[in-house]
Amino acid sequence: MPNNHFKKGELYSFITGKAVIAIARNLQKKFNAAGLKITIEQWSVLYHLWKEDGKSQQELCNATFRDKPSITRLVDNLEKLQLVKRVPSDNDRRINLIYLTGRALKLQEETMCLAEATLNEALEGVPSERIEICKEVLQVVYENLK
Repeated sequence: MPNNHFKKGELYSFITGKAVIAIARNLQKKFNAAGLKITIEQWSVLYHLWKEDGKSQQELCNATFRDKPSITRLVDNLEKLQLVKRVPSDNDRRINLIYLTGRALKLQEETMCLAEATLNEALEGVPSERIEICKEVLQVVYENLK
């Protein structure tokens, strides 16, 4: 028996991420207001490099759930902004490793503060136990479909 408790009209708008889109739009507005010239998509790549610098483009594809052409375009644009640099791998020259520049490192604290403020705003009034339930449910959804 299906475990679907959604009405037909709300199912896909919920599951496809109405909340995610609202959060991304809000964060992009905060970046723009702060004079930061990066997109949310570019920021997501930087975020994963802040966690572990020197990832391959394939690792960035996997981490951000984007395809190779999208990551190539994002890295190209981040390189133009002098936020990352490509370095050929010592082990396999066909693979480029992506490294942060000093300029990107300077953006980390400011953008992470803006992201935290956006999440705090989004979750205002939601009890912590309900947030935990939501995280658990979304993790199960992810595990079921990965």
